[in-house]
Amino acid sequence: MLKQKVFLKKNRRGNVLKIVREHYLRDDLWCGVDGCSKCELQTSGQTPLSRSLESPSTAVPEPHVLIPDTNVILHQLEILSSDAIKNVVLLKTVLDEARKRSPPLFKKLTDLMSATDKRCYVFINEHHKDTFVERVAGETSNDYSDRLIRRAAHWYSEHLEGSGLRALLLTDDRDNLRRAKKEGVPCMRVSAYVWSLSAHPELVDQLAALDCAGAGDHAVTYPEHLSLAALQSGVRTGRLRQGKFFARDDNYLEATVMVEGLDQPVLLQGRYDLNRAVQDDIVAVELYPKDRWSVPSNMALLDTGFENDYSCERDFPPASCLGQPGAQPTGRVVGIIKRKWRQYCGMVELNPIAEEMSHQFVPANDRIPRVVIQTARGRQLAGQRVVVSIDSWPRNSRYPQGHFCRDLGKIGTKSAENEVLLLEHDVPHSHFSEPVLACLPQLPWVITPQDEANRVDLRHVDVCSVDPPGCTDIDDALHCIPLKNGNYEVGVHIADVSHFIRPGTAIDKEAANRGTTVYLIDKRIDMVPDLLSSNLCSLRGGETRFAFSCIWEITPKAEIVNTKFHKSIIRSRAALTYAEAQLKIDDVTQQDAVSISLRGLNMLAKQLKQRRLDDGALLLASPEIRFHIDSETHDPIDVQSKQLLETNSMVEEFMLLANVSVAEQILHEFPECALLRRHPEPPPSNFLPLIKAARLQGFELDVSSNKRLQESLNSAVKPATPYFNTMLRIMATRCMMQAVYFCTGTVSRELYQHYGLAAPIYTHFTSPIRRYADIIVHRLLAVVTGQDSTYKELLDKRRTQNTCNHINYRHRMAQYSQRASVGLHTHLFFRERVREEEGYVLQVKQNAVSVLVPKYGLESTILLPGSERQNATVQFVYDEQVPCQSAAGVTLRTFDKVIVQLSVESRNIQQQKLVMKLVKPEIPGFTVEPLEPPPEPLPEPSAAPEPTKPSSKASKRQRADAARPTKKKTK
Repeated sequence: MLKQKVFLKKNRRGNVLKIVREHYLRDDLWCGVDGCSKCELQTSGQTPLSRSLESPSTAVPEPHVLIPDTNVILHQLEILSSDAIKNVVLLKTVLDEARKRSPPLFKKLTDLMSATDKRCYVFINEHHKDTFVERVAGETSNDYSDRLIRRAAHWYSEHLEGSGLRALLLTDDRDNLRRAKKEGVPCMRVSAYVWSLSAHPELVDQLAALDCAGAGDHAVTYPEHLSLAALQSGVRTGRLRQGKFFARDDNYLEATVMVEGLDQPVLLQGRYDLNRAVQDDIVAVELYPKDRWSVPSNMALLDTGFENDYSCERDFPPASCLGQPGAQPTGRVVGIIKRKWRQYCGMVELNPIAEEMSHQFVPANDRIPRVVIQTARGRQLAGQRVVVSIDSWPRNSRYPQGHFCRDLGKIGTKSAENEVLLLEHDVPHSHFSEPVLACLPQLPWVITPQDEANRVDLRHVDVCSVDPPGCTDIDDALHCIPLKNGNYEVGVHIADVSHFIRPGTAIDKEAANRGTTVYLIDKRIDMVPDLLSSNLCSLRGGETRFAFSCIWEITPKAEIVNTKFHKSIIRSRAALTYAEAQLKIDDVTQQDAVSISLRGLNMLAKQLKQRRLDDGALLLASPEIRFHIDSETHDPIDVQSKQLLETNSMVEEFMLLANVSVAEQILHEFPECALLRRHPEPPPSNFLPLIKAARLQGFELDVSSNKRLQESLNSAVKPATPYFNTMLRIMATRCMMQAVYFCTGTVSRELYQHYGLAAPIYTHFTSPIRRYADIIVHRLLAVVTGQDSTYKELLDKRRTQNTCNHINYRHRMAQYSQRASVGLHTHLFFRERVREEEGYVLQVKQNAVSVLVPKYGLESTILLPGSERQNATVQFVYDEQVPCQSAAGVTLRTFDKVIVQLSVESRNIQQQKLVMKLVKPEIPGFTVEPLEPPPEPLPEPSAAPEPTKPSSKASKRQRADAARPTKKKTK
């Protein structure tokens, strides 16, 4: 059946246009109930609804199907995911709205639909002749959707009459519930249905807290948010600014909003100016007059919840922040344009009143506020890692309201903490689906004659790989051959992953979604299945593999004569570790082909590196450590700084050279749709803390360019304190911007540069096993060389930029999760230990000092008693001009060497954390007694990190991506 709707509309010229809209309706759509006598027998590929499923509800004792409306899907998905809920009809109206409102939630919903035991049936209600209704004039889209849902529920109720099966509409929308009852539609609130599930009392805790009347804390009343219409009007006129909200992790009363068009972020200070915004929300802010602009506070403040002393909130921001030189734009949140709430991991802090059901959830992420949840299982959840969702944040509630979703296991257990780490950083870590695995080649894998004809056969070339011990995803190999004219042929051979991952396939979509392989201390979460990452695409020694080769002719002075690219077939002669390769280079008695090749590569790499440094490439530093893991318990048993060899740098240089060469090639052929990587120059304001710290030590840093900065860092040396230079470079690293992928057609040419590498253009080509960006680059290069054909999406610059935005996000989350994994294992290492180690003051704050312990790559904060704690034994005095902290004749300044005691505070299982205490210099009443016997003094680290490549593949070939020009490869 075809329904047509005709209406007239005037265009800009005043002409009347006749608009015809067509809507196709059917009378043969199956209701989804197994064996329904009123529907023709159909096979939809979905699991049918059961007519005889026993009811779990005391309120609806007969068998029934549940029809949730949109609000239930958006807010009560945890309830629907329970094993107690089955026989669910999902209407197309509801699915379309869920897809539009929350794509991540829709992804969870599709996973739910695919579970055969849930018996979820998708009913196309908008195309059934008896369930479609036309929208009336003046009806809002929300009211129209609700009417469609009620109509479908009413039809199901009539359709199933006499079958022994009931239909029940679930809704939490009061208006929709009222209208459904008036229209005679069987309906029930979700909470009432859940309370009737007597065999599943745990579901009561998972109910979303949507009705928050009386749930507030009347000691706090936030300013009311403006309506969306008022926000849009204010942004349009320029009275308001919009941007993403970023909370501080060391001060819960301060945040910033990144606003386009302003050189600096807008500073927010105090609970009321933050006005219920949560990390990553898109907010509207109103700027204060310039005389009220402020500088960021130098205080470290942690919200301690039930026991919090709120006096600091009333006094925040300190008067010293206002009107200072260098004050940045300051304002307040006046409304939320878009919430970015998600599920959060953390722990439950019990209410001190034993009878209370209201408890506080403490998130693992310090940027997220505490959440009030209602649960009768508080005592059971104490000591567990749990997942909670935020439902609302009323004006009269100090904290947002939420509900318990699920528990992950006991606090402190490795499995629970790893799960928290992955969930908090949004790392996809589920098993690869059946459609993805179906894309893999069958074993045994064989090379076809067509493959051989389309590739250059390099199996006669002495190729080898150089990686860390235990590396299984080997994605690069090299060779170097002397030529008769005195030059060298040098080749970089990269695993040809794009041969196995074709555009648009299930495995391609999964790799694009994951974006990158994530390397944790004790595990690796692959971007592609293990059959590819560790087998067919891994360039293992003695195995024939497909590669994409970049071949140069290079002079003995490391000058490139010509470059060529082609797909190839190689057979690696050896898969070496960095140490094994270094031994071959150093042992002149070894004259085999691989050893000679390595020596040639090493000689050329040193010249390439020096040329990069001369051009202004930065050589920065960051703490790098390696854990030794117990083979049985998988707990860390020792930790040490990573050792760098010449071979680290050797491999890095040729990966850099390949990336630059490929970038030049694809940009020349695809100027509008090439995928490159840029590293923006930091704004001058980023360098102010670094310049001030160096100046107080008697050094002037020139940050006008990357070359000047590198020269300044090279000259800032204190022979008596060799680690001083490394500290400066660590601080310089933190001044850098994040390197990002981009599509050339969306960014102006002058922004292509890579600041850290001093390269005009750069891309990623050398790690397609672990980075999806490299797969896109391989496809572009294959089109250039004529060895593959293009496709529509590859040449769509907007689509490519969207892909870049996604993989930038995944790359950033992978970095954060890797750092969190280091933190977790450091915590586990100190659980049964107390150590005293040398450290260096990295930053002096108003009420704390930040100390770096090089041996563990660990930075932590020591809180200091100040004037606000009059009962403290000793009082520290903060001098902002230096800056420094002084007490009892002892002064702590940036770069000072100290001895600290490291241990885990475990008296309260809910609050286990790594604690750093000062041992020396001694300050009576504050420092702790040293352990016996005293620790042996540590040898001073070198003044500046040797310009070689560390051994972790987690950021291999990402040099200077976060301004760290080192190759890392961790397995």
